[in-house]
Amino acid sequence: MGVEIQESPVSEKEFAAMEGFVHDYLVASVATEDDGGRMRWYPWHSAEYRFNHIRNVVDIAAEIARGEGANVDVTRVAAMFHDVAKLEVDQDRHAEAGARIAREYLEAHADYPQSFVDQVCRSVRDHSYQGDLTELPLETRCLIEADLLDKVGANGAVLLLLRMGYESRTHMDAATMVDRVRKRGQEVRQRVHSRTANDIAHRRLTRVKWLREWIEAEVAGVEAGSQDSE
Repeated sequence: MGVEIQESPVSEKEFAAMEGFVHDYLVASVATEDDGGRMRWYPWHSAEYRFNHIRNVVDIAAEIARGEGANVDVTRVAAMFHDVAKLEVDQDRHAEAGARIAREYLEAHADYPQSFVDQVCRSVRDHSYQGDLTELPLETRCLIEADLLDKVGANGAVLLLLRMGYESRTHMDAATMVDRVRKRGQEVRQRVHSRTANDIAHRRLTRVKWLREWIEAEVAGVEAGSQDSE
């Protein structure tokens, strides 16, 4: 038997429209709150950072989905909506709120199959799940793995180096901050299951290790870090 080829239910034009909607929703979430919203003085709590994170997760989740044989459309759309409500509700409610927003958008903007809408919304709702990822549908696992991996590697290192200024640290603390990223990455590797996600984690941790070594070599007074295998 041959493999059945199914046409994608989401065109690139439709996906671009979703992206525009999510961007505008995040901006509006900040604009409608007093004093710029909850902790908006931290750059990574801004609409710009959150939208960039979402785009990163879309790309990583799609790579994992392709590598693991998951439904790429479900995974990409769920990734696009997974943090849409992050800036307007409390952390413990943003996944459920995001699923509601995703359903309202998908049901209003195109005639997508109900099974597709349900799968997307289930993945958005469950993307903050803290248990064993093997208990979840493959598409949800791809989304969660991507969400975890975005803060590992160069992106995670840059964010923590940026954070030094808000914590009144100097460049002498750069290695310590990068070590935090390595530790986080090692914890992520313990949680992700797919081969593709593990490959991505390995590549990203290798880059963080290089960055730590460069800092150690070029900044006087920075002590040698641990050489844990990645």
